Amino acid sequence: MEFRYKDIKIGQLIKTLVLERDIEEHRICNFLKVDESALEKMYQSKSMDTDLLLRWSKLLEYDFFRIYSQHLLLYAPSSKMDAKKSVVVNKEKSALPSFTKSLYTPEIIQFIIELVEQKKKTPPEIIEHYRIPKTTLYKWIRKHRKTEI
Repeated sequence: MEFRYKDIKIGQLIKTLVLERDIEEHRICNFLKVDESALEKMYQSKSMDTDLLLRWSKLLEYDFFRIYSQHLLLYAPSSKMDAKKSVVVNKEKSALPSFTKSLYTPEIIQFIIELVEQKKKTPPEIIEHYRIPKTTLYKWIRKHRKTEI
């Protein structure tokens, strides 16, 4: 099954993991301090409060926030102009933690390789659209490709 990072339905993902891990409903309700009807609403929801999602992540021992990070890597790449502006304007350090965009997980790499293999995008299009460095992309292609490109 191919995961679609573009359309995240977090409630369905949580329910899938609950079923896979065979966690009893009463344990979940006790941990989250909710009743069965609230639990069912969560399973149906497309989005969720971050505090609640953090509790689910702890309960299921799965980083649900990483799904959103992957979405950002794929669908909200920073532009060269934005990167230049942030360097010039924000010379002072932020109080918030800083993260690099080099969080390429195996799922991201596979997604990109499949785009190339299925000829949905050319390597130059991927480089332009997703802002992946040229050398990085071509290393992935050499390492992971299934077919000749």
